[in-house]
Amino acid sequence: MSSEIKFSSLDQPLFGGAVKGDLVEYLDFVADRFVPVLAGRPLSVWRVLRGQEPFMQKNVPKYTPSFVKTVEVWAETSHRQIKYALCDDKQTLMWFANQRAVEYHVPLFLGDHQTHMVLDIDPPEGAGFDVVVGAAFLIREALAQAGLEGAVKTSGAKGVHIFVPLEKHDPDDVAAATRAVAARAEKLNPDLATTAYIRDDRGGKVFLDSTRAWGATVVAAYSPRLREDLPISFPVPWDSLKDVVPADFTVKSRFDGDPWTSLMPAPQRLPDALVEEGHGIPVARVVAMHEGKRRKAQREREK
Repeated sequence: MSSEIKFSSLDQPLFGGAVKGDLVEYLDFVADRFVPVLAGRPLSVWRVLRGQEPFMQKNVPKYTPSFVKTVEVWAETSHRQIKYALCDDKQTLMWFANQRAVEYHVPLFLGDHQTHMVLDIDPPEGAGFDVVVGAAFLIREALAQAGLEGAVKTSGAKGVHIFVPLEKHDPDDVAAATRAVAARAEKLNPDLATTAYIRDDRGGKVFLDSTRAWGATVVAAYSPRLREDLPISFPVPWDSLKDVVPADFTVKSRFDGDPWTSLMPAPQRLPDALVEEGHGIPVARVVAMHEGKRRKAQREREK
């Protein structure tokens, strides 16, 4: 472990049956694979302080040591500058571990370049991981038909994330292509999957979330999650996806190599036809917002 950090209370309960030492030992083990996933990207973390509910930390605290690199980013939603940490080295990661930072979320952008297109797949209430796997293969088929390929990882919760590494594109084009891939996957098996953003409209189907774009963040590969036993978001070969569930991978897991790097394809160019198709598909969040207002107004009229 890093000799620069004085770790404390390693036997103290953390979350979901794990103690702080479990988190520290895991992050020490995975650091050489994990830091490259985080490096250069403004970091948001979920922390668990003793006796408190978990909370997300974006702004670095005043007591942050000088070796932690930071970057200021304007937040449109809160209309203020936020000073994020950059986890560019193991020392910084282990400092976060000592701060009881469990989850690590990063933006899709590195500088001005969105490095990946991401599709997020979650099961409907009460469904198992098998339907997520089925929907993931629909995305894979839709990508293949467009001449693209991606890597898949468990989210560490109930679903999976599919990452498609990209050459440099306009962010609006990446968002459009993401919508188009989801729409094509839905058409492959509309009985299984849906792109309906409003939960009540999904009819018990698997949601293909194409909204991870622009300023969105995603839990990083290898990050622990705030769930029982602290599962981790773990890369899985496509031919093994049917044989696992997210709970198989936890902070107690140990593995060889760097599967996220080895499974990731080379950066790809988005086909013009895919981008053009996506620009004709409305942004799901916007559609849902207007539809929600319309339904609320209708309910008010019917009172």
